[in-house]
Amino acid sequence: MVQAAVMGYGVVGSGVVEVLMQHTESIARRTKEEIGIKYILDIRDFPDSPFREKFTKSFEDILNDDEVKVVAEVMGGVHPAYEFTRQLLESGKSVVTSNKELVATKGAELLKIAKEHNVNYLFEASVGGGVPIIRPLSQCLAANDVIEIAGILNGTTNFILTKMIRENMSFADALAMAQQLGYAERNPAAD
Repeated sequence: MVQAAVMGYGVVGSGVVEVLMQHTESIARRTKEEIGIKYILDIRDFPDSPFREKFTKSFEDILNDDEVKVVAEVMGGVHPAYEFTRQLLESGKSVVTSNKELVATKGAELLKIAKEHNVNYLFEASVGGGVPIIRPLSQCLAANDVIEIAGILNGTTNFILTKMIRENMSFADALAMAQQLGYAERNPAAD
């Protein structure tokens, strides 16, 4: 069994935990590996959560546990996500993130660190609302010279524009709805 940790238990983090816990068997069939969540890192308390025994407020619990091989970083923002991710990669743990701001500002550096330590830094979920685009570009089109890619590769922007066009919703109302549903970043300018 691969032991994992999730850093952040907001809209995205709680969704990651829920999907991993509810679909344990189907994920194991597809990946040929069982995945267990050993820790959920968050500074808040969740006494009513069915996963309350997995919560920790100590990043060091995750960093220093040799059983944890993969960490989902869904905290948002650059700090402390960058420092935590860097330390995890340097300690030989792979990191998966949906953190657009972190990938945009520190992604190249973190990819280099991951390569140096023979682990993965995966960020497909941070681009295009999770639409698989990074892997096809880096693997399938590696022999081609891609000069330009044009389009809206952001789930929040797609959501807002769809609401504005199909439902004649104002930008402010569509943005408010996206924020209420947890689609928009804390700072919507990041979208």
